[in-house]
Amino acid sequence: MKFPLALALFASFNLAVPAAATADIGPRPGWLVSQMEDGPLKEKLQACLGNPVEPTLFSIAHRGAPLQFPEHTEEGYRAAAVMGAGIQECDVTFTADKELVCRHSQNDLHTTTNILATDLAGKCTSGFTPASGDQPASAECRTSDLTLAEFKRLRGKMDSANKKAETVEAYMDGTAPWRTELYGAAGTLLTHKESIALFKDLGAKFTPELKAPKVAMPYDGFSQQDYAQKLIDEYKEAGIPPEDVFAQSFNLQDVLYWIENEPEFGKQAVYLDARRDLNPLDPSTFSPSMEELKKMGVNYIAPPLFVLLTLEDGKIVPSPYAREARKAGLDLITWTLERSGPLNSGGGWYYQTVGKAIDSDGKMLEVVDVLAQDVGVKGIFSDWPATTSFYASCLGLD
Repeated sequence: MKFPLALALFASFNLAVPAAATADIGPRPGWLVSQMEDGPLKEKLQACLGNPVEPTLFSIAHRGAPLQFPEHTEEGYRAAAVMGAGIQECDVTFTADKELVCRHSQNDLHTTTNILATDLAGKCTSGFTPASGDQPASAECRTSDLTLAEFKRLRGKMDSANKKAETVEAYMDGTAPWRTELYGAAGTLLTHKESIALFKDLGAKFTPELKAPKVAMPYDGFSQQDYAQKLIDEYKEAGIPPEDVFAQSFNLQDVLYWIENEPEFGKQAVYLDARRDLNPLDPSTFSPSMEELKKMGVNYIAPPLFVLLTLEDGKIVPSPYAREARKAGLDLITWTLERSGPLNSGGGWYYQTVGKAIDSDGKMLEVVDVLAQDVGVKGIFSDWPATTSFYASCLGLD
């Protein structure tokens, strides 16, 4: 691999990564290959180790690079670009003065920023309460508790909370042992507009997610439709071509709003599918059906990893959900790789339909291979984009 980009990244976080730049994927993909069982896929991937890796649209940065960097921060986004992510995600919510900012949830500031250690803690919806007996420690701090100017005073941290904590300092120190605090104390928070400018500079395309508000809507006259429209308007104001934007929402009505009111952007709007009453093995539970979604104008659907997979005779194969989506002409994206920690005990939530076949981190690239070659996903969200960038480059994906 080539290393100048990584050296530039840590020397000066003013790096711009043009679309044609060679990515630096670091040691993790090679380590994952080393953990695989012997076979044709391992041999193919081994042969690619050391070859140049190009940025790819198959590699979608999930909130930046939160395996090691605070999520939704400039530092995390730049790290993802170095690793070859061709698409970057800003989860979009809003402040008290209705400005759009990048956060996974409107009410996650207490776990993703340093707010509890600042004078802004007094503005939180619920201040810190220490653990007591069987009652866990708690807090709730929302972007809508702050103005934009106040939000920009915060610093990002690794998303975590120690629910057994009796002090604010201990509560903020809950990072999982398989992540790291090496880069965890200096996260620069961004507005949605700032993320657009940064991603453009990095040569990436855009996948903003309109997050469900925690406040009642309309909020001070700001309706859900206003919210959905403002997201699109900020791309139009920045001169971003609609074909470079993959707006997302778990709320189907948001997607349909874009399809009807911003059809050029709506063509690539992504319906994030997390329907709780859906059984990926039983098409009768798909309501609306894949065909109905297609008729509504939906072209992209994105369920979690496990929804697209099942086991047949111990082998990982596409699920009925995956087959029905492809049959209806829907393009598939999935989430989230590298978010589960070590895979030696089944992989947890993201691998639940294939957990019996997941017994080591070496299975990760096997899962990626099934998703790419058999399911036919267009891209995979990852907390560490080097993994998907390496795979896509080796297999010749776009």
